[in-house]
Amino acid sequence: METTEKKNIMIVDDHKPFCDSLAKILSGEGCQVFAANDGEEALKILRREFIHLVLTDLKMPRMDGVELLKVAKTIRPEVEVILITGYGTVDTAVTAMKDGAFDYIQKPFKPREILKLVRKALEKQALVLENRMLQEKIKDFQRSDKIVGSSPAMKRVLEIVAQVAPSSATVLIQGESGTGKEVIAQAIHDLSLRVHKPFIKVSCAALPETLLEAELFGYERGAFTGAIARKEGRFELADGGTLFLDEIGEVSPTVQVKLLRVLQVGEFERLGGTKTIKADVRLVAATNMNLLEAVEKKIFREDLFSRLNVITLNLPPLREREEDIPLLAHHFLEVFKRKNNKEIDGFAKETMEGMLQYHWPRNVRQLENAIERAVVLTRGRNIIPDDLPPEIIHVVHAHSGTETVVLDEKRISIRLGAPLEEIERQVIEGTLKFSKGDKNIASKILGISARTIYRKIDEEKGDEKKEVDE
Repeated sequence: METTEKKNIMIVDDHKPFCDSLAKILSGEGCQVFAANDGEEALKILRREFIHLVLTDLKMPRMDGVELLKVAKTIRPEVEVILITGYGTVDTAVTAMKDGAFDYIQKPFKPREILKLVRKALEKQALVLENRMLQEKIKDFQRSDKIVGSSPAMKRVLEIVAQVAPSSATVLIQGESGTGKEVIAQAIHDLSLRVHKPFIKVSCAALPETLLEAELFGYERGAFTGAIARKEGRFELADGGTLFLDEIGEVSPTVQVKLLRVLQVGEFERLGGTKTIKADVRLVAATNMNLLEAVEKKIFREDLFSRLNVITLNLPPLREREEDIPLLAHHFLEVFKRKNNKEIDGFAKETMEGMLQYHWPRNVRQLENAIERAVVLTRGRNIIPDDLPPEIIHVVHAHSGTETVVLDEKRISIRLGAPLEEIERQVIEGTLKFSKGDKNIASKILGISARTIYRKIDEEKGDEKKEVDE
């Protein structure tokens, strides 16, 4: 019984000859069998061993089968339970199925009947465990910071990734540039059964037709000028694993024909070679092009599109997953803080509010670049709007109603309509922050005396004390 190979099954019955007989049947089918005379002993085994399936008599002293079922499901929710009933207890067994029993079987029964039921129970449990494993892998993948996002759009993408990853189906990932297509392709590989085999990446747009063909399929010595030795192609290198073809829409008609053949029969020849090579490769392709329109314009083969379009994942642009912007921003902040060895606490409130208003035409990649720039350029403990790239600064200031005042290469933001006293205070505070608290340097930058700075600070403290007293 293939599905029960290396499975742990526990038989619970106070009639030892029956236990021994059933254990012999299951052991002969490749199962590891544990036996218990009653429910109390069964629970001790269940806490000690990973049991896949429990076969328990319904009528037993101290603890009956229904009670054992309930406690067993509490200890190990994934365990399957089959109840063994005698005459007059069938109704009880049927009722127990509402409490989580997989099924019941009535004594006496034939070996083939119990084996058939055991097989079904183990198949169901295998699916449950596989689904749980995939969910844990998805969570681990998210915790590893490889995929950042909790918006409904990204949750839907991850649900599809979890479903398709264990299969061998070809996947087409569509989305604007910078949406993270390569990250999703890596996730599909990492969550698949091919995870211990190679994940090979090829950018189809980065190579001219002749070089792309040679890269994909390899070549023999002398196949063209400069081919001084045989070279394996990416399909050979990805054998058993996953090949990711980015920007598949840029592939020439000639290469499209060869790709179609590989997808249809899993075979190809190296350039200049005659030997047919087989490769077991899972193909994941990505594009920011509308391939359906390309097919209609006759620039992309319809039959190749059909082969690629088995499973399609559409990645949302960043502007459609606004909830993920703070998560991504803080993630990139941590990455680039470590990379540049800088102490930064976070983002100023107006910075984050402005980033949420920006439309991010180049998506996650643009946000990543913006945060890296801000980390490198900031001189404070918080990322302020003026640390961001110019095209984003404009939007941030427009949203927050601020204008920028330049102070010795250090920028501060002034709220339009702010009283002169507030503007004066902000300039002094900003200058002191820039001079790291040195009032003499600050006075030279501002062109005022250090005494004036001391007086302004004392006035501000006095105003604060007055407010407290009132």
